Amino acid sequence: MAKSLDDTSINPIEKVEVVAKSTMDQKMNVYIWDMDETLILLKSLLNGTYADAFNGSKDIQKGIEIGKMWEEHILRVCDAYFFYEQIEEYNKPFLDALSEYDDGRDLSDYDFANDKLCPPYDDLNRRKLAYRHRLIADKYTQGLHRVLDQEMIKLWDDLYDLTDSYTDRWLSSARTFLEQCSGENKALPHVASSNVSTGTGYQNINVLVTSGSLIPSLVKCLLFRLDDLITTTNVYSSWDVGKLQCFSWIKERFSGPNFRLCVIGDGGEECDAAQTMGWPFVRIDPRPVGFHRFPGLTIKTIGHYLDVVYDVPKDDDDDE
Repeated sequence: MAKSLDDTSINPIEKVEVVAKSTMDQKMNVYIWDMDETLILLKSLLNGTYADAFNGSKDIQKGIEIGKMWEEHILRVCDAYFFYEQIEEYNKPFLDALSEYDDGRDLSDYDFANDKLCPPYDDLNRRKLAYRHRLIADKYTQGLHRVLDQEMIKLWDDLYDLTDSYTDRWLSSARTFLEQCSGENKALPHVASSNVSTGTGYQNINVLVTSGSLIPSLVKCLLFRLDDLITTTNVYSSWDVGKLQCFSWIKERFSGPNFRLCVIGDGGEECDAAQTMGWPFVRIDPRPVGFHRFPGLTIKTIGHYLDVVYDVPKDDDDDE
C-alpha cells in the first residue's frame, strides 16, 4: 500500500523523492534576471537619472548620496568578508567554475592571508581561488546576519529602508515579486524549501545574470535581501563572457519541454541574447511613467509574455 505524504514514518528525503516523482510533468518557469536597474537601483541613483525622471519631485542630490553610501557599503563587505581585494583580478562567471580544482580540504584553519595567491594562474593558484569560492558560497548560504556585527546590520537595515522609501518601494516590491515568481511548493517539506537550484521547494526558479563582476554581485544579493530567493548556483557574471554565453549555460541546465525561460532586464545586451535564444524578454523601465517597473509589474504580465512565445492556448490561460 502506497504511503501518504502525511505519513510521519516517511523521512524528509523520501518525501522529496515522492513529490519529485509525482511532479515530473509539472511545468517550471525559469526567470532570468538582470540586477542593476532591474532588481535594484544603484547606477541611476549615482548619476541622478532616476530622480531626474520625476521632473523635480525627487531630490537628485539625496539619491546620489544614497547611491554613494551603497557603493561604500558594498565594497566594505566585499573586502572585509569576501576576499574581493585578493581576487578582484580573477573574476569568474560563476562560483563553481573552479570546482574541479577544489580537493575538499577542511578550511577551518586555512590561512587565507598568507597562502600567497598570485600569478601565474596555474593549477596551484586555481586551487587557492577555488577554496575562496567555496568559503564565499558558505557565507552566502549562511546570510549576512551570521557575518556582520550588530552595528553593521543596523547601518545596512537603515540604508535599505531609506532607499526603499526614496524609490517608492522599488526594492521591497522587487523582492516580493521574486517571491511570487518562485511560487513555494506547499507539498514539499521545509527541509528542501531552500533548494531553488533544483526546483525542490519551489515551483519556479530565479536566476541572476549580471554584467557586474561576480563577488560584488553576490554581495549585492545579500545586501539587497535577495539571497534566500537566488542561490549561489544561480548567480552568473557576464563581465568577461557576455550574456549570450551565460544564457547558453542556463539553457544546458534547464533543457527539456517542462522548462519555460523568460529574461527580465533593462539593457540591450540581454534583450539581444534573449532574442537569439528564442526566449521572451520583459524590459524594465524605472521611469515613473514606465509600465514594467516596481511596484507595478505583475505575474500575469510575465505570464502573457511566456504564453505568447511558448504558444499556450488562450483557454489554458483562462483556466488558471
